[in-house]
Amino acid sequence: HSNQLRQARAMGDYLIVGVHTDEEIAKHKGPPVFTQEERYKMVQAIKWVDEIVPGAPYVSTLETLDKYNCDFCVHGDDITLTIDGKDTYEEVKTAGRYRECKRTQGVSTTDLVGRMLLMTKAHHSNIDEDLDYRKHTDNFGKGPKGRSPWTGVSQFLQTSQKIIQFASGKEPQPGDTIIYVAGAFDLFHIGHVDFLEKVHQLAERPYIIAGLHFDQEVNRYKGKNYPIMNIHERTLSVLACRYVSEVVIGAPYAVTADLLDHFRVTLVCHGMTEVVPDKDGSDPYEEPKRRGIFQLVDSGSNLTTDLIVQRIIKNRLAF
Repeated sequence: HSNQLRQARAMGDYLIVGVHTDEEIAKHKGPPVFTQEERYKMVQAIKWVDEIVPGAPYVSTLETLDKYNCDFCVHGDDITLTIDGKDTYEEVKTAGRYRECKRTQGVSTTDLVGRMLLMTKAHHSNIDEDLDYRKHTDNFGKGPKGRSPWTGVSQFLQTSQKIIQFASGKEPQPGDTIIYVAGAFDLFHIGHVDFLEKVHQLAERPYIIAGLHFDQEVNRYKGKNYPIMNIHERTLSVLACRYVSEVVIGAPYAVTADLLDHFRVTLVCHGMTEVVPDKDGSDPYEEPKRRGIFQLVDSGSNLTTDLIVQRIIKNRLAF
């Protein structure tokens, strides 16, 4: 989704994103995983979005475009149909006020749902795919005409170009407060957004560096088949957030003196979630605590990756 918004923003000067209500989505597609309030806030937190329209109509009309003073609308190159099988963009296409962007291959909502339900680890960045997973995913992603390129489960291929497109490219400036946060940031969600927003408010000029743990490290402390999103997907999800300036891809689990000195970190923050000890039983935040630069931050949100997975499982029949 972030990549679609990034491409759309690059086509113009100001990006307005219409977000549908739960009711509209349930009618045309099925029950959404996130509530409309969660989705409004999530979309607003993506750095290429200038404004959102809550409760936008499912079918994009010229009337809507004119109402918000938009020259054109953008959608991915996969078609969306209404409940009665009509192209939802027909009217704006005819009027020549429609642009298309490339759908991001290798990751989709359907694919992520599949990973949660199948409980496999084949999506992790350096585990050979197991045949069991292949078999399930083939069933999972087939339409009437065989395999769909959009819903079939496929590996997301990271490139340096993608990272550059998502990265802010801004170095910390003199006077910036350099804040370090670390975690899995799996299935980047409103709990993460609320936490990062709170951290962002701690300083006049915050420069937030997010350290992301490798898949194997996350699996060590989270267990099961976590993380649901591999390191490449998590990197881009976090970079797309407007509060984050930089990401450390594969950060060490223990926040070391080397890391703090290297990035000239002034403050280290962690949310209210449990901190699992390091392999040797030590506290990963020992060093920042010793320096007196560690701070717990309450995001005010109780949403966790676990809860999202539970919502999916509860809705699995509907999905």
